[in-house]
Amino acid sequence: MTTEPDLLAAAFSQARPRLVRVAYAIIGSHSEAEDVVADCWFRLVAADQDEPVRDVEAWAVVAVSRMALDVLRSARVRRERYVGPWLPDPVLEEEAEEDVTLPLMLALERLSPLERAAFLLHDVFGLGFDEVAATIGRDPAACRKLAERARSHVREARPRFQVDKQRGRELAEAFFAASRNGDMTALGAMLAADVSVHSDGGGKRPAATRPIFGYDAVIKVHQSLAAHFRKHSSKLVRSGFINGLPGFITLEADGELQATALEVEDGKVAAIYVVRNPDKLRHLH
Repeated sequence: MTTEPDLLAAAFSQARPRLVRVAYAIIGSHSEAEDVVADCWFRLVAADQDEPVRDVEAWAVVAVSRMALDVLRSARVRRERYVGPWLPDPVLEEEAEEDVTLPLMLALERLSPLERAAFLLHDVFGLGFDEVAATIGRDPAACRKLAERARSHVREARPRFQVDKQRGRELAEAFFAASRNGDMTALGAMLAADVSVHSDGGGKRPAATRPIFGYDAVIKVHQSLAAHFRKHSSKLVRSGFINGLPGFITLEADGELQATALEVEDGKVAAIYVVRNPDKLRHLH
């Protein structure tokens, strides 16, 4: 006997936010994570017809993780041909999510798909190694080693400086104002000496094809941008937290959205992440 359809749908709906987070953390693409979760629903219905699924969320986490791993493997090939720096799709939230931040997701890109999955499922989403083993098709001891290797690689990317949420919002709004009105004195006071800029246009909108490092270089870039903004408007749409970092969404003069996230260390902006690729911003419209 299958589960009542309404009960199955309700259980899946309740689990859905977590499922999207799991798929997104593994893949780094919001649209592909949504596709994986949608596909999971159809697989769940089919599986439940054969044998009732007692724990919908547990079943779905395993299914979503397996599908996300398959998507990640093909995505890795595409990213090797990506134009300029690759950044994960921006996810805007009212409150900072501190478990999977943008710097951590970039660090995860250096891991193998299995290391990434083992680390995320165990260290971030709290699955036991028996559950991780069932998900990625390795025995628990192997999963433990995968997570240990991953942990050593991403240790430096875990949050070291907790930013007060209100202070983070204020800094993001002040950064927007100074960068758009050309107040380089105010902007410069916010920047760390080794600040960097990483911009992702995906070859579809103008963006630096390599990261920019150092205070002087970053100030020079923003001086040029300020001249551009004097002629072409940049409207603040919303501020909040982007992948765990204070940031903001803007509407640029070309009619497209842009996401800017600020990595803050010891009260200074240590890194600026700008997503301009329109394919990565559709879900924010």
